Amino acid sequence: MKSFRSRNPITIAVAGLVVIALALLAAVYSDDLPIIGGGTTYQAQFSEAAGIKPTDEVRIAGVKVGKVTDVDLVGDSVLVSFKVKDAWVGDRTRAAIKIKTLLGQKFLSLEPDGSTVLDPGKPIPRNRTLAPYDVLEAFRGLAETVDAVDTPQLAKSFEVLSQTFSNTPDNVKGALDGLSALSKTVSSRDQELAKLLDNTAKITQTLADRDAEVQKLLEDGNKLLDEVRKRKQAISALLDGTKKLSAELKGLVDDNAKQLDPVLTQLDQFTAMLQRNQDDLGKGIEKLAPFVRQFTNTLGNGRWFDNYICGLLPPSIGPINPQGCLP
Repeated sequence: MKSFRSRNPITIAVAGLVVIALALLAAVYSDDLPIIGGGTTYQAQFSEAAGIKPTDEVRIAGVKVGKVTDVDLVGDSVLVSFKVKDAWVGDRTRAAIKIKTLLGQKFLSLEPDGSTVLDPGKPIPRNRTLAPYDVLEAFRGLAETVDAVDTPQLAKSFEVLSQTFSNTPDNVKGALDGLSALSKTVSSRDQELAKLLDNTAKITQTLADRDAEVQKLLEDGNKLLDEVRKRKQAISALLDGTKKLSAELKGLVDDNAKQLDPVLTQLDQFTAMLQRNQDDLGKGIEKLAPFVRQFTNTLGNGRWFDNYICGLLPPSIGPINPQGCLP
């Protein structure tokens, strides 16, 4: 067997490059691999896209089982491709685009049904799919429509209609008078109404642009509330324990009040005495320090100490201390 150094380096380099290329392809297309991939790819036909887009969730009974991979227009239908992993999808499965958040984010909901597994090559037909009505698009369309309406002409039309039916019965005349008043109100508030709708469109657009941030905020709020709910018992137990501890301490103080009162009274008197003699105590401690130093030096000879008493006998008596005390 040839050693590694004796082999052709060109062959080794080519083989290494091929392995690296295969590894890169496997990383890029990992979702399409049969074992470690993201699941089986299915398709569904819808009458409209309804705001669904790639990377949106695919759910079965509220549980995430995959994601949307592609949205294409095929003829008069919208073809939505999606992957499903670890979930059974039958040949009579129904699909619906539903609203995930109040800001308009969508997800693909599946209702598995049938006797056999759904063929990935056959998309779910339109008679088994449902697309919701997009409220945000409706508001945008309303703003554009109102901007295009000639409100003065509309008011004039209502006035002409009211004059034409002036000789009709009272109930019809009243209804037309109401329409005329309504038209005048709309005409007089044309600029305010247009501004209101324009601001509404801006708000909806801003919320749509910040959909991810607002969704994360709502999710974090849900997590916080869920954590508080989980800690409810612990917080309740802590409060109960604190309440019991305060009751026990109150009982302890009440039971020992007779014994504690004299002790506290004497302690108060003792501290008052120390306070009154604080200056004297300070001077005593200050003057005691030199004596302690000198007395400590006398104990340096061992288990005895040297000392003498000056002035015990007068200098004139006996030969013991003829000169008296020396400084």
